Amino acid sequence: MQQWRVKLPPGVRPPYDVYVNGVKQELGTDYRVANGELVFSRELVRSKISAGRWFLGIWGIGDYKQNDDIDVRYEIDGRPMLAHALDVIAPE
Repeated sequence: MQQWRVKLPPGVRPPYDVYVNGVKQELGTDYRVANGELVFSRELVRSKISAGRWFLGIWGIGDYKQNDDIDVRYEIDGRPMLAHALDVIAPE
């Protein structure tokens, strides 16, 4: 079974919330945690924006390539924190 992984940022401790494209994910159903990483069994893609895509975007011309944003909301000393657009590690 292929697995897509996302490293948790340093200092993140439970409880925390995980979101993919703004949709809250459920531990055990949508992902699991192993070795300081979020592990997903569904495909996740984190696209790099090339100069060409950036240039077209300025002119309001977009494309519809998959680009998943993985965010983690957590607290440190009672202060809310957000790790936004974390990198995806694809299966080897």
